[in-house]
Amino acid sequence: MADEAATLALGARLATVLRPGMAVWLSGDLGAGKTTLTRGLLRALGHGGRVKSPTYTLVEIYPFSSFNLYHFDLYRFADPVEWEEAGFREYFNPESICLVEWPERAGALLPRPDLEVRLDIEGDGRVARLRAGTEEGRRCVENFLQSVSG
Repeated sequence: MADEAATLALGARLATVLRPGMAVWLSGDLGAGKTTLTRGLLRALGHGGRVKSPTYTLVEIYPFSSFNLYHFDLYRFADPVEWEEAGFREYFNPESICLVEWPERAGALLPRPDLEVRLDIEGDGRVARLRAGTEEGRRCVENFLQSVSG
């Protein structure tokens, strides 16, 4: 991915393969494009409002007609116990898509991800790596690859 437009396009492509009930981990250094990817995904789903990083609110909620999308940013967590104390576990359910930035800050307390998206800055651009964590995630990656090559 060469630039912001490519990161937005990646998010838009992911929007076509994600389904309610899925949990997606977004990993990468500060400035790697995690929130930009989320913005592209939300725009493709039809969200026309502002998309901001939930760094200070910890979670932003985007309601759609048939599901809610929860965008978490756990960067400020100093201890995984903060995940439990925040009461976010109930958001991970069959009627939701959960995108989690900085999932490593909650450690093993987070539910298992269906899909992991790793963004890394390399040279003048970014590289995205997708990895399935469940059978549903594997189907998602297969569908994504078909959409890119097709």
